[in-house]
Amino acid sequence: MSSSTTSLKLPELSLVLLIGTSGAGKSTFARRLFSATEIVSSDQCRALVADDENDQSATPEAFALLHYLVGLRLKRGLLTVVDATNVQPEARKTLVQLARDYHVLPTAIILDVPDRLAEDRNRQRAERQHLGRHVVPQQRQQLRRSLKTLKQEGFRHIYHLRGPEEVDAVQTIQRDPLYSNRKQDTGPFDIIGDVHGCYLELVQLLTELGYAVEETPVTDARDLGVRVTRVASSPQPPSPSEKGEPDDLMVAENGSPSLKERGPGGEAIRKVLFLGDLVDRGPASPQVLRLVMSMVQGGQALCVPGNHDIKLLRYLGGKQVNEQHGFAETVQQLAAESDTFKSQVRQFLDGLVSHYVLDGGQLVVAHAGMRAEMQGRGSGAVRAFALFGETTGEIDEFGLPVRYNWASEYRGRATVVYGHTPVPDAEWLNNTIDIDTGCVFGGRLTALRYPERELVSVPAQQVYCEPVRPLDYLRRLAEANNEKPATNNHLSAQQQHDDLLDIRDVTGKQIIKTRLLPSVTIREENAVAALEVMSRFALNPKWLLYLPPTMSPSETSALPDMLEHPAEAFEYFRRQGLERVVCEEKHMGSRVVVVLAKDENAARRRFGVVGEGPGKVYTRTGRNFFTDSNLEAAFLTRLQDALTANNFWERFGTEWVCLDAELLPWSAKAQQLIKDQYAAVAAAATAALPEAVAALTQAASRGLDGVEALLARTSARQTAAQHYAEAYRRYCWPVDSLADLRLAPFHLLATEGRTYFDKDHAWHMETLRAICLADEGLLRATPYRVVHLQDIADVEAATQWWLDLTAAGGEGMVVKPYDFIPTGQKTLVQPALKCRGREYLRIIYGPDYLLPGNLERLRERNVKSKRNLALREFTLGVEGLERFVAGAPLREVHQCVFGVLALESEAVDPRL
Repeated sequence: MSSSTTSLKLPELSLVLLIGTSGAGKSTFARRLFSATEIVSSDQCRALVADDENDQSATPEAFALLHYLVGLRLKRGLLTVVDATNVQPEARKTLVQLARDYHVLPTAIILDVPDRLAEDRNRQRAERQHLGRHVVPQQRQQLRRSLKTLKQEGFRHIYHLRGPEEVDAVQTIQRDPLYSNRKQDTGPFDIIGDVHGCYLELVQLLTELGYAVEETPVTDARDLGVRVTRVASSPQPPSPSEKGEPDDLMVAENGSPSLKERGPGGEAIRKVLFLGDLVDRGPASPQVLRLVMSMVQGGQALCVPGNHDIKLLRYLGGKQVNEQHGFAETVQQLAAESDTFKSQVRQFLDGLVSHYVLDGGQLVVAHAGMRAEMQGRGSGAVRAFALFGETTGEIDEFGLPVRYNWASEYRGRATVVYGHTPVPDAEWLNNTIDIDTGCVFGGRLTALRYPERELVSVPAQQVYCEPVRPLDYLRRLAEANNEKPATNNHLSAQQQHDDLLDIRDVTGKQIIKTRLLPSVTIREENAVAALEVMSRFALNPKWLLYLPPTMSPSETSALPDMLEHPAEAFEYFRRQGLERVVCEEKHMGSRVVVVLAKDENAARRRFGVVGEGPGKVYTRTGRNFFTDSNLEAAFLTRLQDALTANNFWERFGTEWVCLDAELLPWSAKAQQLIKDQYAAVAAAATAALPEAVAALTQAASRGLDGVEALLARTSARQTAAQHYAEAYRRYCWPVDSLADLRLAPFHLLATEGRTYFDKDHAWHMETLRAICLADEGLLRATPYRVVHLQDIADVEAATQWWLDLTAAGGEGMVVKPYDFIPTGQKTLVQPALKCRGREYLRIIYGPDYLLPGNLERLRERNVKSKRNLALREFTLGVEGLERFVAGAPLREVHQCVFGVLALESEAVDPRL
């Protein structure tokens, strides 16, 4: 290495071993060029385990700690520098093995300085006085022997710095992205499965995707003779601006911004991703190669290699290969091609990268798939997995290897799109999808639009190759193992996988990443409580898409005889910078979530449930609201009819809907609670207090001292007890049939393909009002009004509306931001504040809460904890439903659903 070298190039993810004698300057070199957190030092580890970095007796324990720390960092994908002498092969062996285990490239930086300089440096350090004169020369000999073996040991990059001049000359470390790292490329993409020489189908599929393929005259030997242009505008994915980002700016995982490429019309330019296996078995492998190579060279496409492509590369490189599995056809077809073209093919295939990580780490493409721990890594094992996947070592009845279903265990963050194993239908499983639908075997050629997750397929024009194993073999096998007949009851791969949830996903301390808040933490003890409720009382988890959040009251009012008043709710939202709110009448019923499909077949298709009807109505704790199955069926049928009459299914392009609602009366579900808690109190009070008042009145008439005050207080309690009974009785009536029930929906939460958190509350109210008009016998539209907070008259009118509602016996109202999720705020604001009436609060705080002394104590209540709880539950509810709509595995949805229920176990005053 030249002494003028000022920069070293390292892979962005690598294990860097500094190799040199004691005193070579390794620690100084490391501190100068790497961050402190990237360096794992043997001296520091020795100090940690023995309080003395020079205690050689602690060396075994120190290196055990060093290896442990290195392993943890490599597991997390962090560049790591090992500061130790590393001059012995046995010292490097464990570290190189760690690099292999975590698919990280090992790099050696050798600091080769004269022995005299190293010894002088050691003498200047008091802690190194114990070193004998033989140590540095011995290490020097070991280092020189190592120079001959480093490459064989597995080091991919070796830098030999000779002398202090070359060591000091290095001023920077350049970290090169791995070839697989294209996180800055955000798409959108059209991902195409295994082509296998099916040129006509490929052209047809590209045409369907909006491209034009034109075969052009060949002008020279290197001309590929094909040109592809984009002729259709791209379907637009959800704008990043909805997430607070400029529409043309994306931020990769490493923090560096990347601009989306834009066409002349401003649309995002799509790019094609080919998943390999371009050749073999089909009739036109050379034509497929020409088209793909042309698109890659033109920057219109990327391609990863398949195992058949690598086989062709080996053949073109002069290696002897087995001509089975359709390779003979490719050789025959290439025989008519020029040597120049074959050379181009060889160079093209030789330059292909095993897999790509794209879109800020959210998308991974590989021929046979990619485990989470291998994504973005570089090793022979990674490349082998990308080409062949994983086998069990068994042979099936057709003499073919049995492939291990790695996707069934996949839990990575990135979407993985792959091929290799032909399947009759492309199905999502744990955020992975195999889109090799066996075109060459008479199936289809399939593409996945990303991020739209839309599948586009064209049928094969004929069977070009008879498959050794039938295309639907895996489906037949899965159905046989699960004892599910191939009938209309067939469930998707994801639904079958979701039949059994893993308890480990919902137990222990959890930190749930969300869109609205960085994370929500669930404590272990709360998770246990939620599991108890869910396992004993909840309905089929496949229905549980969403649990509604708790709701905080407004701050305590200072008005006489008032605990809550709209003024405090309006002031809260005004302080948050909001201009408008929506006030909705608060119904006194049971909060329910309604999940309803158009019919039972639609319920099976979307929710994976069979024989449970078209939907469910469930409570805030995930329990079935109805205990009478006939009443439930009648209720759901009426609601289906109302939606159909409203043309809802067609207008929203959906077969299912999720509603947040109130089901009246309160007594329909709380009958036993009313009987045991409320009626018992009222009965006792109305029976005892009149007798007490009569006795005290008689005593007062005899002129006894102190009786007048006690009589006044007891009389007030008697009146309060009467008001208390009147308060809860307003919300109770007999429920003998469907005619006695009323449903008041107030949120249209989700339909197929989307949620409605981006719609304002007025939109929700009007949309649901139209549905309620279709069946006013069952459905009740919620009265509401929009309030402009800076308009005094508007605020006063809303306050008077609340006074009129509560004076007539109503519970009160709920005040919400006009926008479902207000944007532009520094912090997330409360999704709703409840403001309950003076008389209704007797149900919550007891009949005597307004008596002197009681109200003053209640004014000291603190709503801070309740509001924090409401925000976290709201965040989890939004996250869980968005995950379900996006097609996430049920375990990811239930992480949020369980989280909401777990938070309900937190120590917060339930009366708030």
